[in-house]
Amino acid sequence: MLSFNHFNFNVSDLDKSLQFYKDALDLEPVRRKEAADGNFVIAFLGDGKTDFRLELTWLRDHPQKYDLGECEFHLAMQAEDYAAAHARHDALGCICFENPEMGIYFISDPDGYWIEIIPAR
Repeated sequence: MLSFNHFNFNVSDLDKSLQFYKDALDLEPVRRKEAADGNFVIAFLGDGKTDFRLELTWLRDHPQKYDLGECEFHLAMQAEDYAAAHARHDALGCICFENPEMGIYFISDPDGYWIEIIPAR
């Protein structure tokens, strides 16, 4: 049997991304791997509740912005207090799309990746 382990986003500024994921989603680094030659750094973030990890990969030799296509893929996170999460993300200025009819919204990270915020059901 298989189970989910992690999902990867490649990032252009690891420190900026780490700060965003801490401020917006309370995700904290749980493991880090660095190449001996400085070619890459991988940081795994956790929510402190599940074993699922978000992997952030920084590549030294990729200075250009990542092509995210049409941004049709996304990560989704469930908010225990949806109204408080929405207020927090509104204050951070990271809400990029709202769908009140479905009761969801999306935030965008520093590289343009979308994260869907859904209420606990």
